[in-house]
Amino acid sequence: MPNVMSSKERVLTTFAHQEADRVPIDYSANPGIDGRLKAHYGLKPNDNEGLRQALGVDFRYVGAPYVGPHPHQAVLGRAGKDVKVDIWGIHRRWVEHETGGYWDYCDFPLQDATLEEVEAWPMPSPDDFDYARVPELCTHYGDFCVSAGNSGLGDMINSAGMVFHMERVLIGLMTDDPAVLRYIDRRLGVLHEVTRRTLEAAAGRVDLLKMGEDLGTQIGPMISLKLYRKHFRPRHQCFVDLGKTFDIPVMIHTCGSSSWAYEDFIEMGVTAVDTLQPEAKNMSPAYLKRTFGGRLAFHGCISTAGPVASGTVDEVAEDVRNTLQIMMPGGGYALAPTHQLQDNSPTENVVAMYQAAHRHGRY
Repeated sequence: MPNVMSSKERVLTTFAHQEADRVPIDYSANPGIDGRLKAHYGLKPNDNEGLRQALGVDFRYVGAPYVGPHPHQAVLGRAGKDVKVDIWGIHRRWVEHETGGYWDYCDFPLQDATLEEVEAWPMPSPDDFDYARVPELCTHYGDFCVSAGNSGLGDMINSAGMVFHMERVLIGLMTDDPAVLRYIDRRLGVLHEVTRRTLEAAAGRVDLLKMGEDLGTQIGPMISLKLYRKHFRPRHQCFVDLGKTFDIPVMIHTCGSSSWAYEDFIEMGVTAVDTLQPEAKNMSPAYLKRTFGGRLAFHGCISTAGPVASGTVDEVAEDVRNTLQIMMPGGGYALAPTHQLQDNSPTENVVAMYQAAHRHGRY
């Protein structure tokens, strides 16, 4: 058995397709289940680090917070309720459901926008992010795998769909709609520069760059490979190359049936793929390990729509054990939920998931 490693060593060893002391572990959750987990472990509601320590999480995420003026005015939403408007002009309204709620996209302010209106659309400036915070966070999380970016970095479909509406974005990508493409390029230009300055401020203390693009439904691709190569790949390549410039691996988040794009990811220099919904077409752990093992590292696989949400504690543990048996050999696998753990997941099931990861994830 390998000697006990730091989280940083564990993740980097795993992503280099070598067996570490145990499988790395990551965490992401909606507010409802996050709060219940903190209560379960006797933690304060704002003790994010304490929860990650309790779960044995190996990843920490850092970024430069926005500190500039708000480019968009808040608006009054439906039924007299306030609608949140973020720095990109995305409108969200609160939607409740039986186990909690979420902020859903609404209004779609650029749905009928012209190219001229897109050119005039306010964007945050890369100058208005606090890069001085980055070195402090990197030092604080020095023993962990420090990751910059997130699942939406480099994303085109979702981020544009939030302001244009999804229908116009998908049609616009197929028809080369100049307004849609210009919005995408303006946004990605800002994000690329913010990411570059963030990595520069980190001075070699960021270990991983995370980006994302949802490419699949449950039953197949959302777009064609031809369209991916025309519009997506060159724009994604800029972020992958940014990771190469700073000599760090790049992990890309892709929901649904997305393994059809993995050969392109390999050619582009992507190190790891995230989400890995096992119920989607050509996304089972066995298929992924057999087809791409040794060429891509994997991060995810524990379905937030599977036993964690609807099974028993024993079924959760068995699902984790079976996944690890397939994915662990030879390294290259970090255990994580496929998406944010949802509010409908029983607390005991999530606890069982992480307990099983530690119990069965040792080499």
